[in-house]
Amino acid sequence: MTKIYNFSAGPAVLPKEVLQQAAAEMLDWHGSGMSVMEMSHRGPEFLSIYRAAEADLRELLSVPANYKILFMQGGGLSQNAVVPMNLVGTAGRTVDFVHTGSWSGKSIKEAARYASVNVAASSQAEHFSRVPAQESWKLSQDAAYVHLCTNETIDGVEYNFTPTVQGDVPLVADMSSHILSRPVDVSKYGLIFGGAQKNIGPAGVTVVIVRDDLLGKALPITPSAFNFQTVADNESMFNTPPTYGIYIAGLVFQWLKKQGGVAAMEKRNIEKAELLYKALDADDFYQNRVAQDSRSRMNIPFYLRDESKNEAFLAGAKARGLLQLKGHKSVGGMRASIYNAMPIEGVQALVDYLNEFAGR
Repeated sequence: MTKIYNFSAGPAVLPKEVLQQAAAEMLDWHGSGMSVMEMSHRGPEFLSIYRAAEADLRELLSVPANYKILFMQGGGLSQNAVVPMNLVGTAGRTVDFVHTGSWSGKSIKEAARYASVNVAASSQAEHFSRVPAQESWKLSQDAAYVHLCTNETIDGVEYNFTPTVQGDVPLVADMSSHILSRPVDVSKYGLIFGGAQKNIGPAGVTVVIVRDDLLGKALPITPSAFNFQTVADNESMFNTPPTYGIYIAGLVFQWLKKQGGVAAMEKRNIEKAELLYKALDADDFYQNRVAQDSRSRMNIPFYLRDESKNEAFLAGAKARGLLQLKGHKSVGGMRASIYNAMPIEGVQALVDYLNEFAGR
């Protein structure tokens, strides 16, 4: 069988070792006689899985003690509603947004249902090709918080800096598609969230890291299961959590620690991204439209100069085991997502194919 490399943006590739361990433990987890999928979420077996996952994630990201880690449901998209419901505090307060692509655009639209929205900066006029320079941002004086999507999965734009905010305004970041790919100073943020299905595990789990002082401010309309205070008070078990997804996430956290942690992964991710961008830049047959200082290491969109050859390109890639390279329907073209679990051999195989196809 041709070796397969999965470049899907999400649900995405998982480490082979994690899948092998999950397969070995599928019918009987550690002699319990049960699959993790069959366990009570309140039983000692699953509680040990949950607490290990929480502790490992806290270690990997050096999460300070005054932050809660929540494992929630609904995906990152649901947090576009859950976050304002929890952090606005008073109906009608302003939330600042930086609009850098499709996902921050969705966040703006959803938050407008619960708050007054101020788009402090936008790169829409530049076709979302860069992160606007912070000196151009027009932030509100007393915003409830400032919201960013620090890596735009569809548009391939990533922040290469940690923004500063005015006074004690919390900084909120959707890190769904690059969390754990690079070190992050959690203390600079009031809240970080991310859907698991890109760099953590299977779809169904959403990780929320929230500072203690931001709890207890939910609007009265907030459903109990989405109230951060309630979720934190119940250790993410107010309702039945996505147990199997948390288990797989925990295996990924263990795998990351064996690789040397987040700093070691960042070095690999830089190497992979540089390899692919170098190939794309070397031949004008391909085009990446993102400014170099805003290029994502995780999601790399590109276009063929002659787009009539798109289908031939994808067919040839599939024949070589290079899967899920078609770009998002909203922007077209191609996209290679090279998350932590994508080995450099996969990126090299894609580069070899890029060179072959362009030459042919």
